[in-house]
Amino acid sequence: MREGVESPNDEAPVESARRQRTRERLVDAAYEVFAELGVHAASVEQISERAGFTRGAFYSNFESKEELFFALESRENQLRLDRLEAGLQTVSPSLLDAAGRYTEGSLEALIRAFLELQPDDRRWCLVQSEFRMLAMRDSGVAARYLQHQESAGRQLAAWLDQAAGLAHVRFTIPTPDIANIVVALYESAIQTAVLMDPDGDEGSPRELAMRTLPAIVRALTEAVDD
Repeated sequence: MREGVESPNDEAPVESARRQRTRERLVDAAYEVFAELGVHAASVEQISERAGFTRGAFYSNFESKEELFFALESRENQLRLDRLEAGLQTVSPSLLDAAGRYTEGSLEALIRAFLELQPDDRRWCLVQSEFRMLAMRDSGVAARYLQHQESAGRQLAAWLDQAAGLAHVRFTIPTPDIANIVVALYESAIQTAVLMDPDGDEGSPRELAMRTLPAIVRALTEAVDD
């Protein structure tokens, strides 16, 4: 192509960036509206209005409210997994002893770091719990919901394997099962925190999870012979 002649494709990155910003605003708005009104009660019009767009803009980016939720779930899951990875890199050096080996209790320390790095998930708990109920009532939504959950579970299992390796232990049951236990216990702690303190003025889900989760995970490991 001759120098100075603009390609029709030169505008594609600009359009793509604009589309991405639109999608992010819609996802942000959906999170707010879902939390305030509930997933079922929230309408496409309310989400679009909160984002500052028209109904047409919504449907040019998402086929349905359910698809928008899955975009939100993917973002929220990735946020938590990114924090896990950052925590592993930040915390793990502090667990080394003078000989450069990981100390006893390293795995519990990494699990505690994982909990400390997580946000206070009360709002996400409300949104996800309602959508899970929707998925339980709709087989079409359920299949995709399970796919998203399994994908997040595989990534968490990989992180747990990495953390166990650093601590020179291995799990006595399959790591995906450990990941399911971690998720179930943490979600239970969030739900209990919401029930005990809906406004979030006292305590936090991580404090409730901290009482049992590290010890339970450690109890399901055994030492690895060097």
